[in-house]
Amino acid sequence: MKYLTLALLLLNVYSLFGQKAEFQTKFEISDKTVTVTYEEGIAFYQKLADQIPQISITPMGMTDAGKPLHMVIYSANSEFDIDELKSQGKPVFLINNAIHPGEPDGVDASMMLLRDIVTGKVLKKEKKDFVLVIIPFYNIGGTLNRNGTTRVNQNGPAAYGFRGNARNYDLNRDFIKGDTRNAAAFWEIFQKSDPDFFLDTHVSNGADYQYTMTLIATQEQKMSKPLQKMMGEVINPALYAHMEKVGDPMTPYVNVHGTTPDNGITEFADWPRYSTGYASLFNTYSFMSETHMLKPFDRRVESTYQLMVGMAKTLVTNKLKVLESRAKAKEMVKTKEDFTIKWSLDKDFSRELSFKGYEASYVPSKLTSQKRLYYDHKKPFEKSIKFKNRYKPAITVKKPKAYIVQQGWVNVVERLKRNGVQMQPLSADTTITVEVYRIKNYKTVQSPYEGHYYHYGTELEKSDEMVRFHKGDFVVACDQEVNRFIIETLEPLAEDSYFKWNMFDTVLGSKEGFSSYVFEELAEEVLNNNPELMKAYRTNQQNDMDFAGNRYQQLKWIYEKSKYKEKEHLRYPIFRIN
Repeated sequence: MKYLTLALLLLNVYSLFGQKAEFQTKFEISDKTVTVTYEEGIAFYQKLADQIPQISITPMGMTDAGKPLHMVIYSANSEFDIDELKSQGKPVFLINNAIHPGEPDGVDASMMLLRDIVTGKVLKKEKKDFVLVIIPFYNIGGTLNRNGTTRVNQNGPAAYGFRGNARNYDLNRDFIKGDTRNAAAFWEIFQKSDPDFFLDTHVSNGADYQYTMTLIATQEQKMSKPLQKMMGEVINPALYAHMEKVGDPMTPYVNVHGTTPDNGITEFADWPRYSTGYASLFNTYSFMSETHMLKPFDRRVESTYQLMVGMAKTLVTNKLKVLESRAKAKEMVKTKEDFTIKWSLDKDFSRELSFKGYEASYVPSKLTSQKRLYYDHKKPFEKSIKFKNRYKPAITVKKPKAYIVQQGWVNVVERLKRNGVQMQPLSADTTITVEVYRIKNYKTVQSPYEGHYYHYGTELEKSDEMVRFHKGDFVVACDQEVNRFIIETLEPLAEDSYFKWNMFDTVLGSKEGFSSYVFEELAEEVLNNNPELMKAYRTNQQNDMDFAGNRYQQLKWIYEKSKYKEKEHLRYPIFRIN
C-alpha cells in the first residue's frame, strides 16, 4: 500500500507538470518574444475547454473573414448560461482582443490570465465571484494577414496581424455603424453577456514617456449619475492603485496632437463609434488599455496581464455597488427626459496630473534638412501637467415618447434589433401626427472615412405633420434600458447618428422635378391661389437681382413651395411622437 500511494503521488505530480507544460502559451515558450497565431490561439482555448469543466468556447456569429467570432467563458461553477449566472449575482467581465491585430498584447495576456485563474496562480479568492468572457481575436481577417512590417515603430513582436479587417475596415470605428459582420457578431456577444466591466486591448502610437500602460476610461460626464461616482471615486482610483502596487504605474492615455506631453494632455473623446463609447451606451463600465509601443513586447504583455488582474479584483471587491449602480442607471435611463447627443471639451477646466516623461527637444535631422522631435531618455522627469478631462454638453434633446421607423429602412431596423431595441409593428395602416425633421443644411467630408462620406454641420427645421404610416412600420418606445442607443443613433445631430453615417442618404436627392416650359401656367396658378406666397415671390423679384434675372430659379422657388414638390425630399425619415 505504501508503494502504491507513492506511485499515485508521483503520477499526480507528473500529470500536473505535464499539464503545466501543455498549457504554456506561445509567448512563454518563445522567451516572451512571439505572439500566437489565430490557429494556435483558438487551439489553446479549445484544449483548455476540453480539459477544464469551468471553461467553454463557443463559435458565435460569422466575421468578414469567413470564420466565426469565438466566445470563451470562465465560470467557477461550470454554469455557462449568462442569464442564470447573473441571477446568481455574478458580475461579468468582458475582454475584447485583437481589434487591431498588430497590437496583440491582450491576446497573449488573456490566454495566460485564463490559465492562471483555473490553476490557482491568480485571483484565488475572487475567481468564484465573477464571470470572465473573452473574445480571443475580434479582427480575425487582420490576424490572418500576418506580417512584420506594418507596425513600423513598434518594439516587437517580430510578426503580428494587420490593422484592417478582411474588408480593410478599422473595426474600432465600426461599433455604432456596424458595416461589418464582425460588428454584428460582437453585438451578439455583448448583448448576450451584458458586461459590467468591458476592456478592449490596444497598443498606442504617439509620444514617448516612462509608462508602459496608459488607460482610456469612459468619460464620466457621459455616464448616468449612479455610474459617475463609482467610476470617478472608486473604480478608476482602484485600478491606478493596483498598477502602482505591482510596480507598473499607469497614466491616462497620452492624447497629444502637435505638441509634447509636458504641455498637457487631453482626455480621448470616445464617441460611440469606438468600443468604449459604444459600451457606455449600455451603462457598462468601459476601458481601453493602451500599452506604449516603444516598450518591449514582454513588458507590454505583462502590463496588460496585470491590468486585467486589477480589473477583476476591483470588480469583485465592489461587485455589489457595481451591480447596484448599473441597475439604477438602467432604470433611470428609462425615464430620463433630456439626452446630450453631442459633447465638446471644456477647455477652461483641467486638473493637475503627476506625469513621468522624458525631456523633449527639436534637434537637427541627419536625414532631412529639418529639425526632428527627440525624447531624451537620459533626462527623465516627473512633474505636474495639465489634464483636460471634462466634456460639456454641446447639443441636448428632449426624448420623444416614441420614434416611428418605417419598415423599408431595413438597414436601420436590423441594427436596432441586434442591439436589444424593442420595436412594436403597427397592426394596421394609420395616420399619426408626428414631429418631422427636414434637413435644412448639411456638409459632407471630401474624403472617405471608413467607407463613408459622413455628414457634419447639419441644420434642421421642425414641424408637426400628419403622416400616413403602413402596417408593419415600427414604433420604438423611449421607455427602454437602451434609450441612449436609440436616441444617439436616431437623432440626426448626434455625434455618431445613422444620418451622419449615410444611412438615409437617399432622401437627400429629389426623385421628381418639373419641366420649365410646361410648369409656367401651373406656377402662375399656384401664386394666384396663395396671396402670401405671391407677396413673397414679388418681394424676392424686387430685392434679389440674381433671382429676378433667372427664370428657372423663379419657377423652382415656386415649385418647391407648392404641393407638387415631393414630400420625401430632405425629410428625415425617422418620426417623433411627442
